[in-house]
Amino acid sequence: MIQTDIIIIGAGPCGLFTVFEAGLLKLRCHLIDALPQAGGQCSEIYPKKPIYDIPAYPEVLAGDLIEKLMEQIAPFKPGFTLGERAEFIEKDAEGQFIVKTSHGTAHRAPVIAIAGGLGCFEPRKPPVEGLADFEGHGVEYIIKEPDIYKGKRVVISGGGDSALDWALYLANGVAEEVTLVHRRDSFRAHPDSVQKVLDLAAAGGMRLMTHAEVIGVNGGSDGALAELTIKHKKEGASQLEVDHWIPLFGLSPKLGPIGAWNLNISKNAVEVDTFDYQTNVPGIYAIGDINTYPGKLKLILCGFHEATLMVQSAFKRIHPDKSNVLKYTTVNGVNAF
Repeated sequence: MIQTDIIIIGAGPCGLFTVFEAGLLKLRCHLIDALPQAGGQCSEIYPKKPIYDIPAYPEVLAGDLIEKLMEQIAPFKPGFTLGERAEFIEKDAEGQFIVKTSHGTAHRAPVIAIAGGLGCFEPRKPPVEGLADFEGHGVEYIIKEPDIYKGKRVVISGGGDSALDWALYLANGVAEEVTLVHRRDSFRAHPDSVQKVLDLAAAGGMRLMTHAEVIGVNGGSDGALAELTIKHKKEGASQLEVDHWIPLFGLSPKLGPIGAWNLNISKNAVEVDTFDYQTNVPGIYAIGDINTYPGKLKLILCGFHEATLMVQSAFKRIHPDKSNVLKYTTVNGVNAF
């Protein structure tokens, strides 16, 4: 049995920052994540994607942000159970929570912080016949290492921020040729990114195909993807030789076991009280993208704020007989365990 002060379910950026804020209050943390490494989506899905809304960082790669968070929490010696999914929660006779994983590992603490991001998720795949035959052989739904596209002919499908951001990134000296395919002529992305795509396409830096979609895939003699069939609303179908196709239609989130933990759920998110981000079950909190409340914004920096307030409440629950006076790190510094 792993005993700690706070069990954190989810080792993404919000879960990691919780360790730091808890450590300032001398609370120990243990993190559980189904992924084999810490970092959540930032490590698993887009480690090389730039993030622009982290304070003091005009631009930081998602993977680098995780490295800095790991460096920041190192003095507080958090424990990790990685590659195992939190499955069951129960309370023992002393009122502490027992969390057991898919591998049977048991954890015990008076407080649980759910920082599971979108929960369990999988990419939304387009309904193209034979698509699965090329997964891992020219068809990718997640960009982990952009260097594999160096000098390649790449087609990206989608109209959201991820599709446009990656199209711009790969067109900037990485891929030999980038084509962005979108079913409409309007986009669900940041206006600045949309304008950059339009400008780059007009200058010949990338190909933009709107009112179009990929409807077919064909392989070469080596079994890898070699050609796409693209249907245009007015011009009909045409063939395009490619090395990689990246459909970026977002993720389909699923709460997984969290949905069976007797928590109040609304639209695949856990309802919380914004006073301290506690759920309807006393002692269980939810922070980051996994929670919902009026005015919720799914931003990493908002999750950091939620984690800060949450640990203050957790301290009072763990030490009801102690008073906690807010001490600024500029005065006290960071005192390691």
